[in-house]
Amino acid sequence: LSPPVSSRCFKLWRLVNSMTRSVSIFGATGSVGLSTLDLIRQHRSQYRVVALTANGNANAIAQLAREFDAELAVVADDAAYADLKDALAGTGIEAAAGADALVEAARRNADWTMASIVGCAGLPSTMAAIEAGKTVALANKEALVSAGALMMAAVRRSGATLLPVDSEHNA
Repeated sequence: LSPPVSSRCFKLWRLVNSMTRSVSIFGATGSVGLSTLDLIRQHRSQYRVVALTANGNANAIAQLAREFDAELAVVADDAAYADLKDALAGTGIEAAAGADALVEAARRNADWTMASIVGCAGLPSTMAAIEAGKTVALANKEALVSAGALMMAAVRRSGATLLPVDSEHNA
């Protein structure tokens, strides 16, 4: 494939065509997160999973973290932390919980971040990834609706790339 002309498309083309890409998936147990993981599953040798997050389903996120050998698994709900930690005991996968853990996960070194946490709950981690200058695949339209101007200003400041992955905000 030849590279596209525009700089944003070129960044995506370069990302897609590099050898191994690292990825973090926020909202990994939701439909977009699971679809993303299905794609990664089909091309395992091309991806390294850095972080996976879920709202509170500790068993589901632990299972996915083990399957994809993630570095970090995070549950937003602090009450689910003990279950997550127990489910990951002995695996070497780091467990964390809470809003601050989601933001810290977004700052981790990953080539791209799938931001698919539902509603405004996904805004802090999405903004953290943008402010870190990451490539962010955005599946959360509520983040754009509630803070679009703020997000786009942060994209310009940080040099991040924001890629819409839902038809509504792609339009």
